[in-house]
Amino acid sequence: MKKTPEKIKKIFNTISFDYDYLNDIISLWQHKKIKKDILKPLKNTKFSKVLDLCTGTGDIAGLIKKSYPEARVFGIDFSSSMLEIAKSRYKDITFVEGDCEQIPFDNNFFDVCIISFGLRNVENINAILKEIYRVLKKDGIFINLDLGKPCFLANIFLKPYMKYWVKFLGKIFHGNSFPYEYFAKSNDDFPSPIELCEKYENIGFTNIRIKDYIFGQISAQICIKN
Repeated sequence: MKKTPEKIKKIFNTISFDYDYLNDIISLWQHKKIKKDILKPLKNTKFSKVLDLCTGTGDIAGLIKKSYPEARVFGIDFSSSMLEIAKSRYKDITFVEGDCEQIPFDNNFFDVCIISFGLRNVENINAILKEIYRVLKKDGIFINLDLGKPCFLANIFLKPYMKYWVKFLGKIFHGNSFPYEYFAKSNDDFPSPIELCEKYENIGFTNIRIKDYIFGQISAQICIKN
C-alpha cells in the first residue's frame, strides 16, 4: 500500500478505540516496558520542552510528563480520533493536530524529540528527519522507536507471528484484519536500524547508538543534534 497521509490517517482513525488494547496483546504486554526504557537517556540531562511526534493516544507523552512534571510536553499527530483519546487522558499536555512533515514549531524549539512507531508509516523518511533536526536545539536528543530487523533464528518465529498471528488478532479483536495486516507488512521495506542510523548521520545527528528489544523485532535509536 502506498503510504499517503490520507490512507494512513484513515487507518489510525479507524483503530483508535482499541489501539492500546491490541498493542498490549500483540507485544505480549512488552510495549509499555520498552517505552519506559527508551526514556532512560533523559535521566541526568537538562531539558524543558519535549516533543512526542506521532503521539497517537499519548502514552509516551504521558510517561514523560509523569516522570518529568516540570517539562513542557507537546504531542503531535494527524489522527483526530487518536488525539481525542490523548486529550481526554492527559490534561496537562499540549496536543496538536498536525503533519510530521511540517512540524508547526519554530527552529531550535525542543530539547528532546521522540517518535514511536511512526517512521515506518511515511513515504519520505528523510523529510521527517530533517524536520525533527530543524525543531531540535543544538545538543538536543532524538529517540526513534520502531520495528527492527530480527536475526535469522529469531525471525523463524517472529516473521510468521507478525504475518499471520497479528492479522488474526486484528480480525478477532478489531473485527477487521486489514489495519493489522498493513502493520505487519509495513516493516518489509522499512530500513534496518543500521540503515536508519546512516540517514541520521547524513542529516547531521551524532553520538548514534542502537538498542534492540525482543531479539531485534523492536529497535530504538538514540542520537544527538550536532
